[in-house]
Amino acid sequence: MTIQRITPQWITLLQPDEVFVFGSNLQGLHAGGAAKLAMQWGAVWGKGVGLQGQTYAIPTMQGGVDTIRPHVDEFISLAKQHPNKTFFVTEIGCGIAGFTVEQIAPLFKKAVDVENIYLPERFWTVLC
Repeated sequence: MTIQRITPQWITLLQPDEVFVFGSNLQGLHAGGAAKLAMQWGAVWGKGVGLQGQTYAIPTMQGGVDTIRPHVDEFISLAKQHPNKTFFVTEIGCGIAGFTVEQIAPLFKKAVDVENIYLPERFWTVLC
């Protein structure tokens, strides 16, 4: 199986119809990692969940994997409602939050068939 929908390793520019999906904390303190980068595309300081400018925040710092799952499901639902946008998911939860790709990637199983969601290559390795 050849995967075409891989999030670029380094995102430095977004087109108007592209959205940067990053891991956040519930408080929306976007001080490091992908969250800090997201600030340049409209992430809102103090808002830790949801669509903000050309970004989408998925909180990953509030507990275990089961606390992340509903936020990922909500994101996938939103992406389906906006087929004209391309969502580039970063390796959420796999940096500062301390989860492994093997723990987080399965949360995106429902995104495998959603054409406008791009996932990190390491997520695809787990999912396929």
